[in-house]
Amino acid sequence: MDNRKINRVAVVAVSQNRAIGTKGWMPWDIPEDLKHFKALTRGKPMIMGRVTFESIGKPLPGRTSIVVTRDKSWSFADERVIVCHDIETAIQTADDIAIRDGVNEVIIAGGAQIYKLALPFTTRYEITEVHDEFDGDTFLPPLANTEWQEINRDDRPTPESGPGFSFVTWEKIA
Repeated sequence: MDNRKINRVAVVAVSQNRAIGTKGWMPWDIPEDLKHFKALTRGKPMIMGRVTFESIGKPLPGRTSIVVTRDKSWSFADERVIVCHDIETAIQTADDIAIRDGVNEVIIAGGAQIYKLALPFTTRYEITEVHDEFDGDTFLPPLANTEWQEINRDDRPTPESGPGFSFVTWEKIA
């Protein structure tokens, strides 16, 4: 195993009331956030839950999707999709792919259960803070200020339609 440091980066958009999803998708439409997600994740292995993967519906271009599911019979016929049945195997698989591909980041792409399970392995959060409250059925717990620190904030101008937002980076305190 290569001993380079692999950063594990959770990428998530969250509203003021901590909602991250409703009925399998985000409760807002922010095209700039989707562009930001693409820029952060392209070329890197991505860990996500089965429900999140199914809501996307296909592997995203330029990324290997590592899908975590407890369903031992679930599969997806595409070489860009790897199925794992626990978070530890998913993390190791993603790390190995990152090293193989010459990148130093693995992306944690959700949903809520995957963010929770991956929290002990996560070194950074790239959060799009959506400046509004939304009804949701999936929520992200706040990061503990004793374990995480905000290191960058990019407040974006409020668009003509849709909510305002900020791109915020949080790092795990060593």
